Amino acid sequence: MPHDIDYVEAKKALDVIGRGDRVFVGSGAAEPQHLVQELVELASEFYDTEIFHIQTLGVAPYTEEKFKDRFRHNAFFVDDNTRDAVGRGDADYTPIFMKDIPELFKSGRVPLDVSLVQVSPPDEHGWVSLGVAVDIIKPAVENSKKIIAQVNPKMPRVHGDTFLHVDDIDYLVYHEEDILEFEPVVSTDTAIKIAKNVSRLIENGATVQIGYGNIPNAILSHLDKKSDLGIHTEMLSEDLAELMESGVVTNKKKNINPGKSVASFLMGTKKLYDFVDDNPAIELRPTDYTNDPFIIAQNNKMTAVNTALQVDLTGQVCADSLGYSFYSGIGGHADFMRGATYAKEGKSIIALASTAQDGRVSRIVTHLNEGAGVVTTRGDVQYVVTEYGVAYLHGKNIRQRAMELINIAHPKFREKLLKEAKENNLVFSDQVLVLDEGGRYPDELETVREINGKDYIFRPMKSTDDELLKDLFYSLSDESRYKRFMSPRRDMPHERRQDFVQINYKKEMAIVVIDPEIEGPHRMVGEADYRIKEGQNVAEISVMIRDEYQGLGMGTALVEYLTMIAKNQGLYGFTAEVLADNKKMLRVFEKMGYDIEKKRKYGEYELRMRFI
Repeated sequence: MPHDIDYVEAKKALDVIGRGDRVFVGSGAAEPQHLVQELVELASEFYDTEIFHIQTLGVAPYTEEKFKDRFRHNAFFVDDNTRDAVGRGDADYTPIFMKDIPELFKSGRVPLDVSLVQVSPPDEHGWVSLGVAVDIIKPAVENSKKIIAQVNPKMPRVHGDTFLHVDDIDYLVYHEEDILEFEPVVSTDTAIKIAKNVSRLIENGATVQIGYGNIPNAILSHLDKKSDLGIHTEMLSEDLAELMESGVVTNKKKNINPGKSVASFLMGTKKLYDFVDDNPAIELRPTDYTNDPFIIAQNNKMTAVNTALQVDLTGQVCADSLGYSFYSGIGGHADFMRGATYAKEGKSIIALASTAQDGRVSRIVTHLNEGAGVVTTRGDVQYVVTEYGVAYLHGKNIRQRAMELINIAHPKFREKLLKEAKENNLVFSDQVLVLDEGGRYPDELETVREINGKDYIFRPMKSTDDELLKDLFYSLSDESRYKRFMSPRRDMPHERRQDFVQINYKKEMAIVVIDPEIEGPHRMVGEADYRIKEGQNVAEISVMIRDEYQGLGMGTALVEYLTMIAKNQGLYGFTAEVLADNKKMLRVFEKMGYDIEKKRKYGEYELRMRFI
């Protein structure tokens, strides 16, 4: 034990706490366990002591029923150790954005009498570090009447806004103990599928915020092929640290705090704590900085990924309660989701399993459970991701949102969701949906192809492509429309479009081409489909290309891709009906190298094309 500092025993330091005092406890992995245990040992000396913290990885004995006359816990975030007490009414929960908690202390709206924290040993200049968490701890100690600090030689010295001088600490208690550890959660098969879908949305050079749990852990493990990622997050986990060590995270592209991984707290194992010790590449800042949406938004391509308990068909997100039962808290969820939406090229992503309770209930719901809290509003969510795909909600109307979300719900709940959506007038009353195995979206067929020196996205048609298809159809000239449909018909009503977008991928296929450089509704520039003929191993094929994209080779690329898919599906060939004067389409088929039989009938050709 150092001899040049005046240390006291915990009991003497805790004697400063008076009856009815408000006491802040450093939380997460930074909880001063020794001070907490000693506090409870002295419980008989306290009355109506109110205890504040965010969450704890360690003990929270002050929430036990036998201490209800001695301590009253007030949580800014509900976790495993405090959930029962909050549920039975023996503890309180204060819902608040993490960004705003420091201001409660600074303004005096939550006055603090004493703060119990844990720090690293003082350096030669008398400075200690709050170590693995500063979140709301730094603002708490700066606005407490008294500070009691447990000095622990095992607490890492972490850079950033983490430092206190011993002259500003009222009592120093020396006690060595292991820092609380948080073991990474093992990823499930479902989490891995979700991670694959999310990872496709995270671009090289993005700055990321990703929470913790089995889904976030799986997502981080799928980012190993990315480059130049940055970190601006609430929690720095072991997986994020590994991305730093591997060179995936460089922080070079960040617009604010370049070169630094910024967080408000750490949770992991000793491996993480050793990595961050005196590491200048990592800075911890209080939540009024890390969680400020306007700070977050300064990073281009800011990508926030958070989990949820439920999402309703309009896009409302519940993340803190199960009905009337408080399960967690608002935390930094809304702060980062909103900050990401403000950022240039930013993305806000909700990632969740499609079901809960071993598959018995759907997390995608027509309406949130009674009592459920809306943590993230309809306007703040851009992407919702499950193991069944990605729903993009931003700027979409309620009908479009409902269909997007039904399509990524678990298949066994889609029929019920569609029925309830119709009953609540959220979708067309005649809306149909392919519900059996043929309705599983084949995301493995998504690809990028170069055409005439430019990259285009090729992917299967989705049931939610209704509006894009409508725009493509009405963009066609009368000539192009007639050649495609061999009819003078000029309209494409919803009822007719359903035949195109509701794909049973077992019996048919439709591939669309997306121009990624075009924003807004004008993104679908081509479409080709085939329908397997009943009782035959051949399919009828047709192609539609926006006029300004014709002559670039797009039709050839679409037919080539559909041919590959059809062969893999075991088909022998295609049939087609082509107007005799549609020379371009005839040339496309002839270039494929098929064994072609042509039959002229009036002004059109009937083609039978066998794959070779």
